[in-house]
Amino acid sequence: MSSVLGTVRAADSGADAGDDPEARWSWAAGARRRPVIHAAARRTLGRRRRAGRLVQALCVLCAAIGLAPLVALVYYTAERGLGGLSIGFLTHAPVPVGIPGGGISTAIVGSAEIVGLALVMAIPVGLMAALFLHERRGHLAGAIRFGADLLTGVPSIVIGIFAYALVVRPLHHFSDLAAAFALAVLMLPIMIRADEEAMRTVATDLWEAGVALGARRSRVARSVVLRGALPGLVTGNLLAVSRGVGETAPLLFTVAAPSFAMTLLIYTEGTEPFPAAQQTAWSTALLLLLFVLVLSGVARLVAWHLTRRAR
Repeated sequence: MSSVLGTVRAADSGADAGDDPEARWSWAAGARRRPVIHAAARRTLGRRRRAGRLVQALCVLCAAIGLAPLVALVYYTAERGLGGLSIGFLTHAPVPVGIPGGGISTAIVGSAEIVGLALVMAIPVGLMAALFLHERRGHLAGAIRFGADLLTGVPSIVIGIFAYALVVRPLHHFSDLAAAFALAVLMLPIMIRADEEAMRTVATDLWEAGVALGARRSRVARSVVLRGALPGLVTGNLLAVSRGVGETAPLLFTVAAPSFAMTLLIYTEGTEPFPAAQQTAWSTALLLLLFVLVLSGVARLVAWHLTRRAR
């Protein structure tokens, strides 16, 4: 824009140097400036279009680079694990190491129980904490938010040791409860931050209108805030489940046997020298990968559907 103004001023000074003020703003002077403005606008428009195409090409290239590891991972896992998938593999119990055959039914059931218990523990706590952070300001809310952010970066194996010291040692045995507690601690900070951000998408005017009508704050939070933030809440919780279901390190300190969880089964069978055990590990990894991909897709689909219904 500055180059266009400079070109116009130069044309004005060159074409109307000796004219009086009335002649400078005459129709003839405007007609002389118009081609200069059009030429400068065409040059700047061309530069903007070339820059836009370059940025679009860079964005496509970066997106392709970001998707390449995911495509390679899915292809590599599917190539090695697809041959072992069958109905019997999903319904039969595991067999001793080195013996061909068997399945992963106990591992599937165990993972489902552990993740289900973890959700029962984490969802209410995460929702209440997010509501507190949404309503309150101050040092306590800041400390909780900082703690959630800090807990997100804690290595999962540290959380497994924490669950071992807090649950396994007092109970004197490994259990699904200890494993669920470890996964709940792992998923909790993700749920808190996702739920808080989802609640902040609800307009403050709706909250204030409900309070002004005489409704209790709990009723406003339940009927206005949570209902309006439902798509974000579902998405955040499902993504937290996707994170927790694929963790192995916390289960090393809390689960009694590798056959009781899919991730532990992958770890133990994949390190065995027997081809049958390695095939079981690859097939289990493929099944778990497909589950995480489907769960992430379902989260987006549910959020989109709930958003459309809200509108």
